[in-house]
Amino acid sequence: MAKTLKPASDAVEILHRRFYEGKPARLKNLEEARANEEIARKIHELRAAADLTQTQLARLIGTTASVICRLEDADYEGHSLAILRRIAGALNQRVEIRFIPIRRSA
Repeated sequence: MAKTLKPASDAVEILHRRFYEGKPARLKNLEEARANEEIARKIHELRAAADLTQTQLARLIGTTASVICRLEDADYEGHSLAILRRIAGALNQRVEIRFIPIRRSA
């Protein structure tokens, strides 16, 4: 008799098992992509909440609109703490860094 697997109804669970489970390099890349996306999204949200264009924010922190555009791109990997602090200061925010334990699957 063939071994039957418990059917999974959650598409995310199925994709995780198929593409990431037991593949540490892929998991690392996924976490990095998530972090880059989160930073980009937060910069965009804060800028929009302040009702600023990319050009206006760039002027406030002494850079160009193209730099702000890159920072708001989820695929950008060059976020520096210095530029994030400049953006935070211009938007009356502060940067907070947290270390969070990595969930390990058993």
